[in-house]
Amino acid sequence: MEGIVIFLLLAILALPVILLVWVKTTSSLIREVLNKLNALIIKVDNLEIKEKESGIIVEEEPIVINENLLTLMDPLPEEKDLIIKEEEVDEEKNNLTPSFQEELNPSSSLDINSDQESIKKKKEEKIELMKEEIADKTCNDEEQQPKQVAMDQPQKKERDLEKFIGENLINKIGIGILVLGIAYFVRYAIDKNWISEVGRVAIGILSGGILTFIAHKIRKSYTAFSSVLVGGAMAIFYYSISIAFHEYQLFSQPVAFSLMVLITAFSVLLSISYDKKELAILGLIGAFSTPMMVSNGGGNYQVLFSYLAIVNVGMLVLAYFKKWNVVNILSFAFTVLWFGGWFVSKVVGVVEPPYKGAMLFAGLFYLIFFIMHIINNVKEKRKFKGYEFGLLISTTALFYSVGMSILYLSGYKEYQGLFTVLLGVFNLLFAFPLFKRNSVDKSLIFLLIGMVLTFVSLAAPVQLSGNYITLFWATEMVLLLWLGQKSSIKFMKLSSLVILCLMLVSLVMDWQQLYFLQLENSPLTVILNKGFITTLFSILGVVVYSRLLNNEKEVNIFKGVEVQFMKNMSKIVIASLIYLLGVLEIGYQVGDVLNNTTLATISIIGYTYLFLLGLWEYARKVSNEVLEKGIAFVAIIMLAIYPLFNGLETSIREDYLIGEAHIGSFLMQYVNLTFIVLLGYKLFKGVRKWIGLRTEIGKMMIVGFSLLGLIVASAQLNHMTLMLFFDQFQENAQFINKQTVKIGYPIIWGLGSFLLMLVGMKYKYRTLRIVSLSIFSVILIKLFLFDIKGASEAGKIVAFILLGVLLLVISFMYQKLKNLILDGDSDKK
Repeated sequence: MEGIVIFLLLAILALPVILLVWVKTTSSLIREVLNKLNALIIKVDNLEIKEKESGIIVEEEPIVINENLLTLMDPLPEEKDLIIKEEEVDEEKNNLTPSFQEELNPSSSLDINSDQESIKKKKEEKIELMKEEIADKTCNDEEQQPKQVAMDQPQKKERDLEKFIGENLINKIGIGILVLGIAYFVRYAIDKNWISEVGRVAIGILSGGILTFIAHKIRKSYTAFSSVLVGGAMAIFYYSISIAFHEYQLFSQPVAFSLMVLITAFSVLLSISYDKKELAILGLIGAFSTPMMVSNGGGNYQVLFSYLAIVNVGMLVLAYFKKWNVVNILSFAFTVLWFGGWFVSKVVGVVEPPYKGAMLFAGLFYLIFFIMHIINNVKEKRKFKGYEFGLLISTTALFYSVGMSILYLSGYKEYQGLFTVLLGVFNLLFAFPLFKRNSVDKSLIFLLIGMVLTFVSLAAPVQLSGNYITLFWATEMVLLLWLGQKSSIKFMKLSSLVILCLMLVSLVMDWQQLYFLQLENSPLTVILNKGFITTLFSILGVVVYSRLLNNEKEVNIFKGVEVQFMKNMSKIVIASLIYLLGVLEIGYQVGDVLNNTTLATISIIGYTYLFLLGLWEYARKVSNEVLEKGIAFVAIIMLAIYPLFNGLETSIREDYLIGEAHIGSFLMQYVNLTFIVLLGYKLFKGVRKWIGLRTEIGKMMIVGFSLLGLIVASAQLNHMTLMLFFDQFQENAQFINKQTVKIGYPIIWGLGSFLLMLVGMKYKYRTLRIVSLSIFSVILIKLFLFDIKGASEAGKIVAFILLGVLLLVISFMYQKLKNLILDGDSDKK
C-alpha cells in the first residue's frame, strides 16, 4: 500500500513536468505555423504594392514631379547630336569588314569619348544650376510654410492589472496552494498509516527536488515563475528537515543543523544565479528560522551564534555582489532579535552570565554588519543614501550599548573609556584607507570621521571625572583643528569648534563643583588647586587654538562659519577666561575661606581695573584701535561707578577701627586707587589722541575727571581723619565725620580748585578755569549756608583764612595774567 501511495504522489508531482514538456514541444510547432503564416502575409502585401505601381489598383494620389526635374532629365542638344553620330558610326561598322573595323575603332572611339567628356562637363554645369534654383525655391517654400507643432511625447504605459494578476500574483498563490495540497495529502496518508516516517520525509525532500528541477528547466523562459517554484522548494526542504528532527528524530542535531546550512547556501547561490532577491529573502527567512526548527532546548548559545555568524557571512558575500538592501535589513533585524532576546534573558540579571561570549559574538556581528552596509556601495562607487547611513549608525550604537552594558554588569567599569576609544579607532581604521580613494563617497568618510570624533570625545566623560574631562577636551579641540588643517578635512575643523563649546560647558560645570559646592572641611589651596589649574590649561588650549586659526588659509572653516569670526570669538573667550579665572579664585579664597565678602568684593573690583589695564596694553601692542576704544568705553563706566563702592571701603575701615579686620584689608583700597589713577591716565591719553581735549566730548571728560578727583579726595580725607582721631567710641567717630564734612571738605575742595586754576592758566585751558571757579562757588555756598553753624572756633578760623587766601591768590593771578590768559585761550569759542 505504501508503494502505491508513493507512486501516486510521484505521478502528481510529475504531472507539471509532463505538461511543461508538452507545452514546450507544441509551442515549437505553433511557432513554425505562425512563421509560415507571416511569410504568406508578406508575399500578399508585396503583390498589392506591385499592382499599385502598375496602375491596376489606384488608391493613392498621383505623384507630382517638379518641372526642374523634368528639364534636368531632357538631353542636351550636344547630347542629341552625339547619339545620332553614334548610331551612324554603328551602321557603318556593320557594313565594313572586320579587319578594317579594328583599324577604324580607336580613332572613332577617341572622337566620341572627347565629345562625351565635353557633354559631361556641360551636363554637370547644368545640374549645378538646377540645384541652386531648387534650393532657392525650397527656401522660399519653407518660409511660406507654417511652423510645425512639436509632437506630444508618448504617454507612459499604465500598469496592466490583468498582467500583474496573471503573471505575478497567480503563480505565487498557485505554488502556495500546491504546497498546501501536498501537505494535506501527506498528512492524510500519515493519518491512515499509509506512509512510514522515513517515507514521509523522503516525499518532502523529493517534492522539493522535483520543484527545483522544474524551476531550473524553465528558468530562461519563465524567470518569475521559476523563482517562485524555487522558493516553494526551499520551504519544503526546511520544514521537511525540521519535521524529521523534531517529530521523528531521524537526524541528530548536528546533522539537521548541517542540512539546514546546506539548504541556506543553496538558496543563496540560486538567488545569485537567477538574480532574484526574492529567493535570497526566502533563504534568509529559512536560515533564521532554522534555530527554532532544530532546537532541542539545550540553550547552547555558542552553536546558535556561530550558525548566525555563518549565515550573516553568507549574506555579506551576497551583499558584495548584489545591491539588495532589503536582505541586509532583514539579516540585521533577525540578528538583533535573536541576540537581543538572548542578551536580555540570559545575560542581564542572571547568576554567572556569559559576559565574555556575549562580548565576543556582539563584536563579531558588529564587524560583519559594518562591512555589509558599505561594501557594495564602495565596490560599485555609489553614493550612500540616508537610510544606509542610518543602518550604519544604528549598528554602531547598538554594539556600543551592548559593550558598555557588559562592562558595567561585569564590574569592569574602568575599561569603559578604553572600549569607547577602541571603537573610535576601529572607525578610523576604515576611514583612513577610504579617504585615500577618490571614488568613495565623501559623505561616508565624513560619517566615519564623525563617529571617530564622537567616541574619542565620549571617552573623556566616560573614563574621566570632574575637571579631567575639561582637560581632555581642551587638548582634543587643538588636535582636531591641527589635523583638519593638515588633512584639509573641513569636517574635523568644524568638530574642533564643537569640542571647544563642549569644553567651555564642562569648565563651567567644574567651576560650579569646585568653587561653589566645595565642602567646608576640604578648602582649595591658593592657586595650586583643580579649579585654577583647569581654567589655566583651558586658557592655554584656546590660545594655541587661536594661533592655529591665524595660520588658516581658507576663508570659511565650514559653510556659514568664517575663519575671521572664529578668530574674534577665540580672543573673546581667552579674555573672558582670564578675567573669570581671577574673579573665581579671589572670590573663593577671600570670600569663602577668609569669610569676608566685603573684602572679596573690593578685591574683585581692583582685579577688574587691573584686567582692563592689561587688556588695554595688549590692544596697544597689537595696534587694535577698535579694541582700545571698546576698553575705553568700559573704563568710563567703571570710573563713573567707582564712587558707589565707597560704602564698602567705609565698612572695612570701621571693621579695622574696632579690631575686626586686618590692616591689609584697609590698605586694599589704596591698591584699587592706584589702578584707578592709572586707568584714568590711559583714558585721558586715549581721549586726547582720538578726539582731542578741546572738543565738546573732551571738555566733558575733563569735567568728569575733576569731579571724580574731588570725590575720591573727600573720601580719603574721611578715612585719614578717622584713622588719626578715632578713640574707640562711636560718638567720637560721628563727631569726627561731622567736622570733616564742615571744615575739611571746604579746605580740600579749595585746594583742588586752586590746582585746577593753576593748570588751566598754565595750559590756557578755559574749561579747567571754569570748573575751578564753579567749585569755589559751591564752597562759598556750602560754607556760609551749612558749615558755619555748629563748627568749632578753630575750624572756622582755619577754613575761612585758608579759603580767603586762596581766593585772593586766584584773583591776583587773574589780574596779573589776564591778557596772556584771555588772548591765548585756544578752547574759547
